[in-house]
Amino acid sequence: MQRKFRLTRSEEFKRVRRSGKSYAHPLVVLIVEKNEQGSVRVGVAAGRAAGSAVRRNRAKRLLREAIRPLLPSLDFQHGSEKTGANLILIARSGLASATLEETRRALLNLLQRAQLYAPPSSV
Repeated sequence: MQRKFRLTRSEEFKRVRRSGKSYAHPLVVLIVEKNEQGSVRVGVAAGRAAGSAVRRNRAKRLLREAIRPLLPSLDFQHGSEKTGANLILIARSGLASATLEETRRALLNLLQRAQLYAPPSSV
């Protein structure tokens, strides 16, 4: 994931966790905070509950790869103006044993619930 799409600082993670809205799935938790910059930035985390260091790193790699192709199509509409969003993806314990497709489906589900992604309509 390119640096311009990442949340990198501890203060950014804390602010998003404190003021964002969360959406849960058995594999991953999504926390969303709108920003005024007009871009979508993503932070990825995995706590000790997700398993050993090897399992946590695998879970984070899965999340990064699953969100990467979705980033250009994410937008956060607030009324008629387009704003950006800061996202945090937190891995849960089952994610390390999930496939990339299962992870992508979980993220699509959460992004749709957060109204950040609309599936392409087939007319």
